[in-house]
Amino acid sequence: MDASVIDDPIVLSPLARRFVLHWGEMGSRWGVNRTVAQIHALLFFVGRPLPAEDIAGALDVARSNVSNSLRELQNWKLVRVVHRMDDRRDHFETSRDVWDLFRTIVSERKAREFDPTLAVLRECVADKAFDREDPAARQRIEETVALMETLTAWGEEMLRLDPATLVKVMKLGARVQGLVRGGNKDKKAKRTRDG
Repeated sequence: MDASVIDDPIVLSPLARRFVLHWGEMGSRWGVNRTVAQIHALLFFVGRPLPAEDIAGALDVARSNVSNSLRELQNWKLVRVVHRMDDRRDHFETSRDVWDLFRTIVSERKAREFDPTLAVLRECVADKAFDREDPAARQRIEETVALMETLTAWGEEMLRLDPATLVKVMKLGARVQGLVRGGNKDKKAKRTRDG
């Protein structure tokens, strides 16, 4: 197929449109450009590679906006370029595995947001001037570093698990949380009865 020939336009069902629009809204709440999130949602929902022209047509956005958004998605490692033998255009796809997407998003956000903050906090603690700060302020910063290091270690361990094991850990965590909450309710009820 020649690159000048465009595939049949993508027509989104009402449900697909609702999903894509909502994903765009959620993206903007998470600090991601709405079009970037909508393109990702479209590729995930459709489940097959699409050329940029088809994406622009399906979402009714400018081709230049699609190009910029696809570059951003590639930088986040959420979209990759694939080629077809019958078409010279680049096609774009995302993983169809929700756990793969989850791992990618968590890893990328951690690298861009969490890790730089932890690095600055560690630098603050290592700075000779840190000892001259108010003891209560030092304690808060040290506790923040400890918390962030614990979260980092835990998160990295969780991301190494295969999806089936991760689901089991999450369900186990929910049961433990229920026991702890239920245990607290039982203790409060006993105190009330005994009180």
